[in-house]
Amino acid sequence: MGLAGTALAQNPLIMDQFTADPTARVFNGKLYVFPSHDIVPPKGEGRAEWFNMADYHVFSSENLTEWKDHGKILDQKDVPWADPKAYSMWAPDAVEKNGKYYFYFPTRTKESGSGEAGFSIGVAIADNPEGPYKPQPNLIPGVVGIDPNVFIDKDGQAYFYWSRNKIYGAKLKDNMLELDSEIRTFEEIPQKGHIEGPFVFERNGTYYMTYPHVANNIERLEYGTSDNPMGPFEHRGVIMDESASGTWTNHHSIVNYKDQWYLFYHDNDLSPDFDKNRSIRADSLFFEENGNIKKVIPSKRGIGMTSATAKIQVDRYSSKSNYGAASVFLDRLDPFQGWKVVLNKPDAWIRYNQVDFGTKSPKNVQVRARSLTGGILDIKLAGENNQEVSEVTIPKGGEWGEFTAPVNKGATAVKDLIVKLKTGDGVEVDWVQFEK
Repeated sequence: MGLAGTALAQNPLIMDQFTADPTARVFNGKLYVFPSHDIVPPKGEGRAEWFNMADYHVFSSENLTEWKDHGKILDQKDVPWADPKAYSMWAPDAVEKNGKYYFYFPTRTKESGSGEAGFSIGVAIADNPEGPYKPQPNLIPGVVGIDPNVFIDKDGQAYFYWSRNKIYGAKLKDNMLELDSEIRTFEEIPQKGHIEGPFVFERNGTYYMTYPHVANNIERLEYGTSDNPMGPFEHRGVIMDESASGTWTNHHSIVNYKDQWYLFYHDNDLSPDFDKNRSIRADSLFFEENGNIKKVIPSKRGIGMTSATAKIQVDRYSSKSNYGAASVFLDRLDPFQGWKVVLNKPDAWIRYNQVDFGTKSPKNVQVRARSLTGGILDIKLAGENNQEVSEVTIPKGGEWGEFTAPVNKGATAVKDLIVKLKTGDGVEVDWVQFEK
């Protein structure tokens, strides 16, 4: 396993590597995310201008803000039946049963050809969700395709789903390694356009089959419902529209954590010019009273509560003014450095939701910023009158600096933060941090 690391994140959740196809699961009161791992392969290997994945990491969080990388849990070279140079460790899943953790993954076999028909699905087993995972010597018999998904019903019966131009499913044996029924093809799911990535969950006795579907140009997320995990599923609607970035794929999971539902998905935040290097995201998901899923609108802010004493990445804003405010890369040549907010006109503003100030008001606020011409920032807390709590002067000169000002009015509990340009015509902000 690699070295574990911890990072603060909004959207995208992981900022030090490319991640995609996130499956989120709750194990032992903690939320784990099992994504695929987009990479640039060594020269002469993999497939140029295509998806290249050689291994998997697992990440965890208890507060949905701090994400711990537990390192590599499986490599293509470790799988006995897999082509060790296929770079096709695509979208995975993981579940727990009887104290064991089962990690399902697709890849090409040593004898496979091209296309999805060349993919098989295997299993690796661990005693802990962080691993280490031991790949089983054999693939799952009778399964050809990608995007494994396992759903365990309340009676303990496990169901296995996957895709290969269509969506397929069957019961799993208790050993979680073999099918235990005939394979069903879900013909009732719309067949026009590419379909993949099934993810099944249950809520209030209703089973939801969710999946990416190219109904127009690129993938959007759709769903159907049934009273049986093997369907038939009645098409209900769209969970998330096509990506505004034009990213061709979207792959997702849906999870309930601490009585809130979340949609995990991906986009190309850290690679805007190449949509085969993706980044995982998450946003809150809600249901109508009749059980239908409300459409999720992608956000920069994402999920989780941010401590006021952390470096608040205000470029991951919840909303902004209609003029004079934008989020751009700190360094276009190194997107892993993240973004900055550019406020170009007086009264331009951004709003960052859910900052936890605790029970004791901070004494100072510090802002990392720069401006060629100088300017003044209003730091406010959202409310009926948007209470100003500090005013920070950013000197002219154009060099990055950390500028401190006193907090002149109390700030406690959970509040939304507003950063507004009071004077000046060009101030760039990296982060805001409050000091107790």
